[in-house]
Amino acid sequence: MVAGAVVHVCFVGVESTGKTRLAERLARRLGGVLIPEYGREHAETIGTDFTPEALRSIARIHAQRRAALLATRPRLLIEDTDVVMTAAWFRMLHGRRDAELSALPASADLYLLFAPDTPWVADGTRQFVGRDRLLFQAAIEDEMAARNIEPVQIMGNWHQRENQVHAALTHRLDSLPQTAP
Repeated sequence: MVAGAVVHVCFVGVESTGKTRLAERLARRLGGVLIPEYGREHAETIGTDFTPEALRSIARIHAQRRAALLATRPRLLIEDTDVVMTAAWFRMLHGRRDAELSALPASADLYLLFAPDTPWVADGTRQFVGRDRLLFQAAIEDEMAARNIEPVQIMGNWHQRENQVHAALTHRLDSLPQTAP
């Protein structure tokens, strides 16, 4: 592997689709570094009143944390959501795209989009259930399309999802350039 090469992967999708659980598991299994979802931390510590400024702040803080971890040059960086998700939240809650969030770059090398084919589970911070869950998925897909992001689809039961994520990550890691012996 070329010294300093980083595989940067982002997990996106609606709530209750296994993003966090699989991000944590695969980071441990593959020796990667994980950037937890700052939006969840914000919801649990500050609250779920996601005003426009709160969502912009979430995106900025998450990006600062990502930059700090990228500076350490890990071989694998797994990001549990990014500005794509924050922008989709903005659209769901405020009915429009936000110019400031749209201007923030989505910087992962690979996006894994988790399908909403798993049961929704209430946890005190999740909001989009039933029809809103499908609208949220559409908002995420629209945000990705606006940014010309072509994700790898992750779907099926928990075992299938883990296998799909593992395959996508190991394929990307195996494709890193090798140094000559």
